[in-house]
Order: sequence, then C-alpha cells, then structure tokens
Amino acid sequence: MNEATLIFGMFLVTFSVRYILFAVAGKVRFPPWLTTGLNFVPPAVLTAIIVPALLIPQGELWVRVDNPWLLAGIFAALVSFWRRDLLTTIVAGMLFFMILRFGFNL
Repeated sequence: MNEATLIFGMFLVTFSVRYILFAVAGKVRFPPWLTTGLNFVPPAVLTAIIVPALLIPQGELWVRVDNPWLLAGIFAALVSFWRRDLLTTIVAGMLFFMILRFGFNL
C-alpha cells in the first residue's frame, strides 16, 4: 500500500463516521432521563480537565497557599460567580496568575 491509499482510507473512515452522526442528528430522540444526564457531561469533562491542572501542576499534589495555579483558579471561580461572564473570568484569572507567578515569584 502506498501513502495516498492510506490517506484516502483514513479520510473515508473519518468522513463516514462524522457524516452518519450528522445525518441522524435531527431524527434521533433521546428519552428525557438520558437528555437530563447528558446535560452533566460538559461540567464533568471541564472539571476532569481543570482540577488536575490546579492541584497537580508540576506532577505531584500541591495544595498549599504558594500554589499560583490553585490561587488563580479560586480567584477565577469567584470572578465567575460574581460577573457571570466567560471572557471576564478568563482575563481576570490569567492576570491574577501572571501577578502571582511573575510579580510575587510564586
């Protein structure tokens, strides 16, 4: 097999899987209990990504007051609850992290 055949095969597999999902997207109805359960998937995935980044930023558990990732995450969460705006939360969290990391050398 040459390279072009392999690339075309990967294209067919990728395209067919995605096409099937988009083709049946409006025709499939989930039961209410499944729809309710699926509403919890995005927060669960984000939590699974964010919590290890805050608590284990350098490869081992770091739950102390000199952890700038944890402090910036807590600050960003507070800004999020206060402002209810994604962009403001991201900018405020990043600025707070930069101040801690580079201003105070934490």
